[in-house]
Amino acid sequence: MIDPRLLQVVGDFLCPYLHAECPALIGIAGSQGSGKSTLAQYLAATFGGVSLSLDDVYLTKAERKTLGRTVHPLFETRGPPLTHDLGLLDQVLEALKRAGPDSRTPLPSFDKLADDRRPQNQWPVYIGKPSLIILEGWCLGAEPEPQERLAIAVNAMEREHDPDGVWRGAINAALSADYARLRSRLDALIYLRAPSFERVLDWRCQQEAGLLGVDVVDAQRRQALAAFIARFERLTRWMMQGGLTTSLEIQLDDSRQLVATTRERPIFET
Repeated sequence: MIDPRLLQVVGDFLCPYLHAECPALIGIAGSQGSGKSTLAQYLAATFGGVSLSLDDVYLTKAERKTLGRTVHPLFETRGPPLTHDLGLLDQVLEALKRAGPDSRTPLPSFDKLADDRRPQNQWPVYIGKPSLIILEGWCLGAEPEPQERLAIAVNAMEREHDPDGVWRGAINAALSADYARLRSRLDALIYLRAPSFERVLDWRCQQEAGLLGVDVVDAQRRQALAAFIARFERLTRWMMQGGLTTSLEIQLDDSRQLVATTRERPIFET
């Protein structure tokens, strides 16, 4: 369940964007398990919009293997910047912006259990012209880190698998290039701020349990998920410290309930 107070705040915030001739592009950022997808789908259904996710434009498994071979092995695992097909996303956004009442726009879809993009004939199709385009993604809007921060590994995974900083340097470069262009396309950015990075693992385990159709994941699966989200830790912590410019920030508690809101927060200064 989404906190009704959160829905009220976001609904009021979106009202000025609803009557534009061209549908506004609204971003929703936040850590894994923060409720981005649920919120995006609710808003799209409520306001006659369309919901998209960065998770659905991951590079294919074959493309990520190539990236792992040519740039860094860690890029074989989906998640961080550079593992998304932003060219594909741009095509979809342009099609939705130009859509008319009878338009049919295929929306990319990624199968997380198979770890690969679904064939295009299995993609859902959006019919008509959306009032809003809601784009959600865990790293959406993230600004590049200062170079001095990159020199220090944030966890054991970085110390072991990225001791020379090639992986995190490539991510930072991507945030300054293609991901910066995506940021510039957003008409507004809503950020769901987790209370701590430690809470993110609990939320991610809840997500996984839902995907698997169980109440709780076992200890072995939780350990595997902890290793997986280590790849997200650097940027998640950076964003929580202010490494993005938001239009509306929503502070969540451990149960994803609204604690406080802030509008037009300036970027963190180092």
